[in-house]
Amino acid sequence: MPTPATATTTTPALASSIFCRCPPFSVPPLPPAVASSPPAAILAARAPVAQRRVSCQIVVSTDLSSSSSEVEEEEQQAAAKIGKRVRVKVPLKVYHVQKAPELDLNGLEGVIKQYVGVWKGNRISANLPFKVEFKIDVEGQPRPVKFFAHLKEDEFEYLPSSD
Repeated sequence: MPTPATATTTTPALASSIFCRCPPFSVPPLPPAVASSPPAAILAARAPVAQRRVSCQIVVSTDLSSSSSEVEEEEQQAAAKIGKRVRVKVPLKVYHVQKAPELDLNGLEGVIKQYVGVWKGNRISANLPFKVEFKIDVEGQPRPVKFFAHLKEDEFEYLPSSD
């Protein structure tokens, strides 16, 4: 098993570009009179702030894991799904609808309004990429209450179009 020293020397380029390189930090010993003082006095007696400098480097990469043609293809597939009617097929409760607190979406039908997995031509990590609009009748409201919920594709099923 390699020791930590050899593990860091095997990949110096990787270690120097990704991980923080911080200089060793040592705290000078406290004088005996200060050691028995309250904590505020102990902090004041430590080394000046200028000696506590920490230097870190990070790597910013523009290398994307997907090519632009893959993203364009994903956008086209998602655009074909916008406007389709869907039905929620899993038990799913939402709490953000004020006029219907603790609303169960299972069995509700809605319309896909937006795909948020691609933004400005770049794939983003949206874990609930489909924005679906629902309308429900609520007692005491003259019109149906409209609200949106973000869903995964495996949480709903497509309904046949009525065209």
